[in-house]
Amino acid sequence: MRLTPGDAVGLTRELVRVDSRNPSLVHGAPGEGAAATLLRDVLTAWGGEVSVQEAAPGRPNVVARFGRRGGPTLLFNGHLDVVDSAGMSHDAWSADVREGRIFGRGSSDMKSGIGAMCAAAARAAAHIHGEVIVTAVIDEEYASLGTRALLAAGLRADAAIITEPTQLAIMPAHKGFAWLEIETQGRAAHGSRWELGVDAISRMGRVLVELEFFDREVLAARSHPLLGRASMHASTISGGAGMSTYPDRCVLAVERRTLPGERDDAVQHEIVDACRRALAPIGADAKVNMFLSAPPSDVAVDAPIVRALQQAARAEGSDAPVLGMSAWTDAALFNEAGIPAVCFGPGDISLAHADEEFVEVAQIERAAAVLTRLALEWCRGEVPA
Repeated sequence: MRLTPGDAVGLTRELVRVDSRNPSLVHGAPGEGAAATLLRDVLTAWGGEVSVQEAAPGRPNVVARFGRRGGPTLLFNGHLDVVDSAGMSHDAWSADVREGRIFGRGSSDMKSGIGAMCAAAARAAAHIHGEVIVTAVIDEEYASLGTRALLAAGLRADAAIITEPTQLAIMPAHKGFAWLEIETQGRAAHGSRWELGVDAISRMGRVLVELEFFDREVLAARSHPLLGRASMHASTISGGAGMSTYPDRCVLAVERRTLPGERDDAVQHEIVDACRRALAPIGADAKVNMFLSAPPSDVAVDAPIVRALQQAARAEGSDAPVLGMSAWTDAALFNEAGIPAVCFGPGDISLAHADEEFVEVAQIERAAAVLTRLALEWCRGEVPA
């Protein structure tokens, strides 16, 4: 397989043809290895200094460096893993082109972004005095093991673009999330023995009412200029052993979407307080456990990387509004590490994980052009003051 250097559309199609479903999400899925091998070979042929780093057993990241070290550095990042393809309305791995669109799992989320960023790095390489670092990582759809491994190994850059599907909008902020379990206790007894049984599910009902009030009256008042309000919803609930038994335990899982500036400890404390308000009148309590969280991401709209990207988009005749990202991305991890990171790429986030997934070919080309210009200007030191 030979691709002309800088062929963003061709590389996108080749990547979409490779099944890279995340094995942490889909039992027996092949993972990112074949896609990483393909990308390694292409980027080597395109003149990159390429290395492959195993971030998890059999699951490699690809890192490619273009340009020269010692000047300004710009990092392009995208993920190779995709979600399940079951139930799709078309061949998940065909990469067919119809009516100016490439169809297939990962076409929008986010192999087109990888195609665009790799093409941009290759196109710009001979004309820059700094360095563009391309990183294609594993596992973003589950636990972000790939990006975490890169940062733990000391990867650094002056700024980063995460080429998630934004429909060519610039997205410098997104929400974080916290996943919590709430458990109420009851006492098992025969359904006829009301005097012995304690209903854990009805106790959770009180908690649900209080959490709904908290979301509606408290969280709705917290807002971010690009992201809107904070929020929370009930995700799953389980409890009970049978129709004629008082349930001795009920477990509710909730997701809390967090805004920049909200901390995990404060989020958990608020849920504990809500449970206390709900259950104190009946002399009961609940256990609250936060079992997973990811931070929000927030780069100022007038930060140098945002203004440089706006400037590059305008120069390429592309309208690039500054908006908030609805989904969580690895940008948050780069920002935590001190690398300002914003999202910009081809594709529509509403098509990510959908039964029909596609990307507009024209968006891939425009994204590659904008990113090429950004790399040229950033790595020449032509950064807006």
